[in-house]
Amino acid sequence: MSSDAEEASEDRRKYEFKKVIEDLREFEGSGTQLVTIYIPEDKQISDVVEHVITEHSEASNIKSKQTRTNVQDALTSIKDRLRYYGNFPPDNGIVMFSGAVDSGGGQTNMVTKVLESPPEPIQSFRYHCDSNFLTGPLEDMLMDKGLFGLVVLDRREANVGWLKGKRVEPVKSASSLVPGKQRKGGQSAQRFARLRLEAIDNFYQEVAGMANDLFVPQRHDMDGILVGGPSPTKDEFLDGDYLHHELQDLVVGKFDVAYTDESGLYDIVDAGQDVLADQEVIKDKKQMEEFFEKLHRGNESTYGFEPTRKNLVMGSVDRLLISEDLRQDVVIYDCNGNEEYELVDHRHNTPTHECEDGTEIEAESREDVIEFLMDIADQRGTETKFISTDFEKGEQLYDAFGGIAGILRYSTGV
Repeated sequence: MSSDAEEASEDRRKYEFKKVIEDLREFEGSGTQLVTIYIPEDKQISDVVEHVITEHSEASNIKSKQTRTNVQDALTSIKDRLRYYGNFPPDNGIVMFSGAVDSGGGQTNMVTKVLESPPEPIQSFRYHCDSNFLTGPLEDMLMDKGLFGLVVLDRREANVGWLKGKRVEPVKSASSLVPGKQRKGGQSAQRFARLRLEAIDNFYQEVAGMANDLFVPQRHDMDGILVGGPSPTKDEFLDGDYLHHELQDLVVGKFDVAYTDESGLYDIVDAGQDVLADQEVIKDKKQMEEFFEKLHRGNESTYGFEPTRKNLVMGSVDRLLISEDLRQDVVIYDCNGNEEYELVDHRHNTPTHECEDGTEIEAESREDVIEFLMDIADQRGTETKFISTDFEKGEQLYDAFGGIAGILRYSTGV
């Protein structure tokens, strides 16, 4: 499988995991009756079964009859699922969720879900029983990778922050007391120059202190540090060895940026595209820049559900662009042999539909719109790219284009 195909497959798996996690987060149980088990790949299934049997036995001591029954039913369901595995779990392990979740009106519904081979290996066996399923460790695995420190400064101000995956996070700022280049009356030029250099040095030390406080505790997890500002400020700062020596070694680039307020942190990410080429934020930006370029040319892009669906079916879409925040279902109706579609929020009920001839009909089927479009894309050899909303053009994809767009291989007029 090519690296692009592997990446597309991994993106789809991450989306599928994320969707299950979002569903699990909404479930609540009365009392501590929702069971979660994290099983690493090197944990023998027989040991897990033994642990579940022990927990089932101990659950008989729970005073509430309803909670006792629900916990034991959840453990029985998990034990039954474990029978399908051999001696060990699949690669990266298994996460199992089971319990009686509230379904309204004092009623409960038993839910059991199994997630095999998560994006990263499960590190340790964990048994958890609470009123909510334990999804935190899985959510951490799905977080965008990449951690860069950002510093922008001139002689008037400085800002320090993070690039975490796709998200720029401003953290600290400082303003300097460096006097302007014009000296006040009564001061010798020599004395003024000395005081100014002292003020610059003090400010650089203050900026380095902010950076050291923020970055040193995370230095072993960081992928690098980007420093930006006008020349010669950034060069003086770096050449003066103001940063902690371990941070100095993490500096992967210095860049000219016009602004040194919070917006300068975003500018340095743009300026450092070569350094950040492997980071998702840059990949997403390049996809959207190409989309907008083709959109302005007017013939090699598509957006919105129906035009994009038609182009996918025709095989004309090179890349399908989906907003990571899109949470809708497509409802399919059979209008006298012709399929018609409606998009609805995944939390809303399925509506009836009026065909073009005025006939009102019920839905033929309903499914997640992302899964629906990705299935067509897979059949036509089209890549699917998930686009973050953590930058302006990513927000535009969601807000202005309904979270669905495509870059075409050729113009179709659709």
